[in-house]
Amino acid sequence: MYLYRKPTINNDNPELMKTVRITVTGKVQGVSFRANTKEVAESLGLKGEVMNKNDFVEIVAQGENGAIDKLIEWCHHGPEKAQVKSVNVEIIAYPVFKKFSIVRI
Repeated sequence: MYLYRKPTINNDNPELMKTVRITVTGKVQGVSFRANTKEVAESLGLKGEVMNKNDFVEIVAQGENGAIDKLIEWCHHGPEKAQVKSVNVEIIAYPVFKKFSIVRI
């Protein structure tokens, strides 16, 4: 009998962990969105990265479901000077991150 087991990122309790890609559009560049995202993510115990793309911010976050949900909720308003237009979330498979970092490209 073949049993399917979904890929996990944490052997301690995989059912509580996930990795998501969050894209945030609107006035989200030049308002310290990345720095604030890093601060919020680290305070929630998340790992991953945040980067500016053409006209949006992309966040790949990894951690406990509840912490991910709190980060997503925060993304809907972001830092004080941001004007968030949309937040899209996709659950993805991704290697395990060791920390949360800002990617500059």
